[in-house]
Amino acid sequence: MSQIPGFATSAVRAGYQPGVAQNTAVPPIYQSVAYDFGSFETARDIFSLRRKGNLYSRTGNPTQTVFEQRMAELDGGVAALATGSGQSAVAVSLLTLVKHGQHIVAARQLYGGTVDLLTDTFADFGIEVTLVDQDDLDAWRSATRPETRAFFAETIGNPVASVLDVEAVAAAAHDAGVPLIVDNTIATPYLQRPKDFGADIVVYSATKFIGGHGTSLGGVIVDLGTFDYGAEPQRWPQFTEPYKRVGDIVLWEEFGRDRSAYLVYAKTKVVHDLGPALSPFNSFQLLQGLETLDLRLERQVRSATAIADFLDAHPAVSHVNYPGLVGNQWHSAAQRYLPKGPGSVFSFDLKVDQSLVGKFVDSLQLFAIVANIGDARSLVVHPATTTHSHLSEEQLEQAGFGYLTIRLSIGLETTADLVEDLRISLDALLED
Repeated sequence: MSQIPGFATSAVRAGYQPGVAQNTAVPPIYQSVAYDFGSFETARDIFSLRRKGNLYSRTGNPTQTVFEQRMAELDGGVAALATGSGQSAVAVSLLTLVKHGQHIVAARQLYGGTVDLLTDTFADFGIEVTLVDQDDLDAWRSATRPETRAFFAETIGNPVASVLDVEAVAAAAHDAGVPLIVDNTIATPYLQRPKDFGADIVVYSATKFIGGHGTSLGGVIVDLGTFDYGAEPQRWPQFTEPYKRVGDIVLWEEFGRDRSAYLVYAKTKVVHDLGPALSPFNSFQLLQGLETLDLRLERQVRSATAIADFLDAHPAVSHVNYPGLVGNQWHSAAQRYLPKGPGSVFSFDLKVDQSLVGKFVDSLQLFAIVANIGDARSLVVHPATTTHSHLSEEQLEQAGFGYLTIRLSIGLETTADLVEDLRISLDALLED
């Protein structure tokens, strides 16, 4: 500008030049809604998927991009896509593959909110879901239909800590010509990399262990780059036919597996239209948590194992759902799939009258009554009346727990303190 700018112009523009790189040692928070394209041609090419670049923060921001690249690296994936919550990550991962009139086969041992999504909201969308026992491979196979487009399960179940036979279920999915999506929230890529066992897509509630401090919602989808959508192109027209939004581009031809045609479609259609954006600030918080993921999980798993051993020996406890225990039905699966430990979220059943369940939960001093997991603080919840309260009695029974089940998420406190807190509350039950 040749003239001296006015006050308002300076107040809006002075001191900042878009595109100038700063030498920060830590990924900064790019708190911006939109981005300066610099030229007509650049804007056009970014919108038409002919050039990479920041478009609008509903579909991504530079802080989020660092988080996505880091998550893809940890899981051995080709790309990742972060979203505003774990629930939205599950929804986006499936809606990218499954349309009205199509079908999903999913494990019935799922988090209650996921069951609600699959059996209620997806039904409103005209998407059918068949829930099967995750350990019954014949059930997975027999539930498959011509219109099936995905298998879905959790690597470690919530709240009974069931351990998925990932390799076997992946093989069944591939025999059916569909990808296996696994929710790896409790295991995280530190305890298990699902790609090593044949899974194709991984989803996380980054709110949990990845963030680790209960401060920031977030979700992430990792494309492991293992599924060939071009093998049966007629089943996947969203990837193998021209993408109407950008004219003549065929995503599978342009991006393929290595550049994740799957996530390009997820980002530019599903996330773009539904809007489950991850904020730059939450992206930053999740990056901070990710840096200490292995350190936290090492301690949390060690504490969980000691606490499970204690509970297993207490007379007020009838059963402990922790695959680290030798007698647990998923113990051998945990040794194979989770050699660093079977996580720190598990449950146990009280051996008391149902009327005493509330007393026990309320009497705990160190375990906060919180509907979250993976926090630095230890948490307790009663699944049947909270996280899984929408399930029928039959669904609860099929999922392997009931009214006497208590779920724990073990935090970073001193293990002996946590054991003592539980001991005092359990001993008090025996006095009633």
